Amino acid sequence: MARSNDEVAALFQEYADLISITGGDAFRARVYEKAARAIGGHHADVATLDLKGLQQIPGVGKSIAEKVTEYFGTGSVSAVDELRARIPAGVRELTAIPALGPKKALALYEELGISSVDELTDAIHGERLRDLKGFGPRTEEKILHGIELLRSAGDRVLLDVATDLADDIVAALSPVTGCRRCAYAGSLRRVRETIGDIDILAAAEDSAPLMDAFTELPYVTEVIAHGGTKTSVRTTKGLAVDLRVVPPDSWGAALQYFTGSKAHNIRTRERAVHQGLKLSEYGLFDVVSGEKVVSETEEEVYARLGLPWIPPTLREDRGEIDAGLRGELPEPVSEADIRGDLHTHTDLTDGLAPLEEMAAAAAERGYAYYAITDHGPDLAMQRMTDERMLAQRERVRELDGTFRARGRRGGMRLLHGVELNIGPDGSVDWPGEFLASFDLCVASVHSHFNQGRDEMTRRIVRACENPYVNIIGHPTTRLIGRRPAVDADLDEVFAACARTGTALEINAHPDRLDLRDEDILRARRHGAKFAVDSDAHATPHLANMRYGVGTAQRGWLTKDDVINTWTPTRLLRFLRKGRS
Repeated sequence: MARSNDEVAALFQEYADLISITGGDAFRARVYEKAARAIGGHHADVATLDLKGLQQIPGVGKSIAEKVTEYFGTGSVSAVDELRARIPAGVRELTAIPALGPKKALALYEELGISSVDELTDAIHGERLRDLKGFGPRTEEKILHGIELLRSAGDRVLLDVATDLADDIVAALSPVTGCRRCAYAGSLRRVRETIGDIDILAAAEDSAPLMDAFTELPYVTEVIAHGGTKTSVRTTKGLAVDLRVVPPDSWGAALQYFTGSKAHNIRTRERAVHQGLKLSEYGLFDVVSGEKVVSETEEEVYARLGLPWIPPTLREDRGEIDAGLRGELPEPVSEADIRGDLHTHTDLTDGLAPLEEMAAAAAERGYAYYAITDHGPDLAMQRMTDERMLAQRERVRELDGTFRARGRRGGMRLLHGVELNIGPDGSVDWPGEFLASFDLCVASVHSHFNQGRDEMTRRIVRACENPYVNIIGHPTTRLIGRRPAVDADLDEVFAACARTGTALEINAHPDRLDLRDEDILRARRHGAKFAVDSDAHATPHLANMRYGVGTAQRGWLTKDDVINTWTPTRLLRFLRKGRS
């Protein structure tokens, strides 16, 4: 299940929203937002900390620490419950709509009595919002688009939420008596960015102990169906989870059958039919004799169909069958290929941990190199100055090579970088003479998301053409289910990246996964290179790299496409970007 830290972080973020909705002190709301980020990114489980230990977390004072202990002692926080009671549930529902903030949601309720998404949709179509201050045709358009985003997400959850739950279930079921194999399958194994339900597969001669253990897991809230081959439950996260148990000798066929997309599975079944075979979760069978041909491993199932083993992340019917038949299936980049992380933050700006802690955690992951890229001065809230940045560089140089990377000889190379803000006109924070002294520069759009298509395209292309910009960070700026991608001609951007030697980031944060897999496929055809980065703001965030790598795999990238799989020498040559 999700860490206790994530539960408390979500609670305090809600509290901050409730304070804003009720017209409370804006500073107080920001305090709880900061505490939410700090607790969510803290390395230790907050459920195990006492008041003193909680107050060691940056941004957590006595009052907030007491609320944390109250939550774990009673299951709720009275201050949060009191604010919840003051606000109709429908208003809180409205705040989930991207582009509709707490104050606007409350205004809609107080002025027009709107307390549901459906009521809001009807009011927009009836042009009833236009008499309210701050609600014009452009605002209506944004809200309608936000409603589309909200509805498209439905009951789906982000990849990390589903992965945490699935990992817990697999860990709980694997030791059950008689369990020979256990793994998750379905869209989660294919690393889709959002997950509607989870498929767990187990192999055992007797399914009863597994089914009983499954229904008795502490986070199961409802048993939907309980059978000998399949049991379905609903969990505290609202996710439906199916457990299927097959005989051990059917494991490979079942894993193949329950992993691929519907379209991929249709293609594999068609190949089976053309060879006089029938493919099911129990094996590959001869149609005439009914004899089982193969079933124990995925590799032998694919081989009998005349195909190489196809990595799960490619099983979407995007040409992987034909590529396999031609012997042209790529070997996708793996997490083991990643040699370093090129976009991370410290507490100098909006990160939660000091430089030393972030670097030590990166070394523990076995990285050969690691970049610190705190924000430049154009994001005024980060309070960056030339002096502070240069002082950090001095510390980075002192620490370079002093962290011994796990599993590697010698010390980890520390790179001093910066995340620049791409201004509305495509300019960045510092002039070239200052940028020339950084090891690398990431440049990202952080504001003015609603620029027109031509303006936004020119803006990002100009950043690519800057000789000191090495990586375009979270290129479309989207937040899954919360903020749409900017409107830009991505093909022009991708071509500019290929032309200028600027890498496109695959931001591994589960809220972003930006670029999307579809965009990666297009960018790759333009000849662009990529950086898979965690954008970590705390040490636990470094582990998000797994989601970025999964997204890169879905985009058919090999390690040659990803610059942070390269040797330090090759990487540094790329980062020079053709400069002498």
